[in-house]
Amino acid sequence: MKFSRALEPLAHLYVAVSSAFFPTIKHILNNPSILLKPAQLSRVFFTHVWVVYGPGMDEFDREAKESLIPYASGIVLDLGAGHGHTVNYLKRDQVTKYVAVEPNHLMHPEIRKNATSAGYSEEAGELVVLDCGAEDFQLINSAVGGENQVDTIISILTLCSIPEPQATVRNLSLRVLKPGGQFLFCEHVLSPRNDVRWWQRLWTQIPIWSLCFGGCRLDRPTHTWIAEEGTWDAAASKTWGKVGDDEENIFWHQVGKFTKA
Repeated sequence: MKFSRALEPLAHLYVAVSSAFFPTIKHILNNPSILLKPAQLSRVFFTHVWVVYGPGMDEFDREAKESLIPYASGIVLDLGAGHGHTVNYLKRDQVTKYVAVEPNHLMHPEIRKNATSAGYSEEAGELVVLDCGAEDFQLINSAVGGENQVDTIISILTLCSIPEPQATVRNLSLRVLKPGGQFLFCEHVLSPRNDVRWWQRLWTQIPIWSLCFGGCRLDRPTHTWIAEEGTWDAAASKTWGKVGDDEENIFWHQVGKFTKA
């Protein structure tokens, strides 16, 4: 692996820090007590990061999203919705309800703005914004009317940062997704190359990376966990690589469409 490729996260860190540092300092000066609430402070920082970073990431992943998200139908659960960019790829006539799961409430106004522009109404019950994480499956089930009511789960660059990812994927697939439902994902995952994996693990262990990017980990074999933790119809489930990814990419991606048996 070329040394220059191993250092690519530095450019991402520069964008994150340069876009969020001073706005976060301003927030602290206006609200000093937030220093006693590190989780809340982290969300403030990442909110400023995503204002700059989110649109670019959406464009960068456009081709993968266009090949995946239009399969969604029925009640759609968007994990780690961010600013709700997913709604721009959904086929409106196929979706009865868009449920955005986003634990950072500072992102919720953008979700509502984008979802409303795409034709989803909270008043009509077509839009639900949940202030929780993907691991909060009981709250999710309560919002959609019970267990196994969701037709489609979508995860775009989300499972890298959630706590207890394997248990979360298991609960979502077994207790939230209905039989015949789809689990659609595009995630950066652990590389198959030993040298790339070494750098992924190193960057993951450097605290500033996860601090700047909402707990992101570069070394999770998320695609493997999804395949292992659900009960899937093998004939209707597959994983493929993201177009443009090369084998030295430290942000190596896998895209998948799994159907529950």
